[in-house]
Amino acid sequence: MTKEKLVQAITAKQSYLCVGLDTDIEKLPAGLPKTTQGVIDFNKAIIDSTAPYCVSYKINTAFYESQGIKGWQAMEETLAHIPSTHFTIADAKRGDIGNTSAHYAKTFFEVMPFDAITVAPYMGKDSIEPFLAYTNKCTIVLGLTSNMGSQNFEQQKLQSGQFLYESVLEQVATWGTADQIMFVVGATKAKEFESIRKIIPAHFILVPGVGAQGGSLEEVTKYGKNKEVGLLINASRAIIFASNENDFAEKAAMVAKEYAVEMKSLLI
Repeated sequence: MTKEKLVQAITAKQSYLCVGLDTDIEKLPAGLPKTTQGVIDFNKAIIDSTAPYCVSYKINTAFYESQGIKGWQAMEETLAHIPSTHFTIADAKRGDIGNTSAHYAKTFFEVMPFDAITVAPYMGKDSIEPFLAYTNKCTIVLGLTSNMGSQNFEQQKLQSGQFLYESVLEQVATWGTADQIMFVVGATKAKEFESIRKIIPAHFILVPGVGAQGGSLEEVTKYGKNKEVGLLINASRAIIFASNENDFAEKAAMVAKEYAVEMKSLLI
């Protein structure tokens, strides 16, 4: 799915919800076995129940990679089950020297045909270029994250007067088009969205941290949306683990619908 089709989906649904499939095998509901098949069955049920209310799914690869080859198989089956009408993100946060990044790009854009991948820009332009070579895919670059450690580097002031994350946004935005580059900005940094939008007015922003981490959907939308909405609000635990009983899929759908209803009201 391209950015253009993503915008069309957001417009049609009046929702910019991304459901994060951070499926912790130890947290599967009581009625499911804590096995690879249990993860697959859980994910399929979540996808089937929430698809009407979201436009995207984000698979956090760490929860699958930690299970070895069976985890990779679960990730493949999960990705295959996501409808083509939804934007798919590999939350892998890759970033390495160019030839290594080229193989990461091949892994998540060809072997596993995700629409987008999250990447870390610390090593600079040549570590990101192999992902940008896939012009029909989206590369989502870490900008300003919601964790406490963002103060260590991202929020350090440079001699220019900019914060480091602002320099990252400014530079990376010149490496490709707004159709192929997105950025990650945490929901707990809602008020910074206003200044961030001056740097990247046309880019989509993937926003984790709404829900379990306490970010405000209303504030993020107020300060962060652009003429195309330009936001993908990710909610993971708040949706997929809304219940640990046999009604987990129904409860997930209920929470996803609540997000979608609020989003529609914020776009009016």
